[in-house]
Amino acid sequence: MDQRYFDAYNNCDMETQAAMYADDLEFYHDRGGLSTSKAEILRGIEENICGKVRRILLPQTVEVHPIPGFGAIAIGYHRFENAAEPDAPSVPSRFITVWRQEGERWLISRVISLH
Repeated sequence: MDQRYFDAYNNCDMETQAAMYADDLEFYHDRGGLSTSKAEILRGIEENICGKVRRILLPQTVEVHPIPGFGAIAIGYHRFENAAEPDAPSVPSRFITVWRQEGERWLISRVISLH
């Protein structure tokens, strides 16, 4: 699921991203603070990320831990490449994603992004 999200994020597929975010999404960012508006988060991605930044998962760092009766937690490292600064160093940073399973659907309900 995280790879599916990465693909949508990197290709500016806002419809897929919107479908993957829970309505009660909470996004914790160690620099930007807490965001709880799904619409605001999607707008920010569209305005600030699309065509400008690419997110790259470091697959060897990913841990997925099932949470019985709820979903799963994914923990790992990713890095970002900025199209405007292709030679800028891209330092890996940690992420934690809380996935909630609702029937057959998996939704991102909480994100913690640490730099």
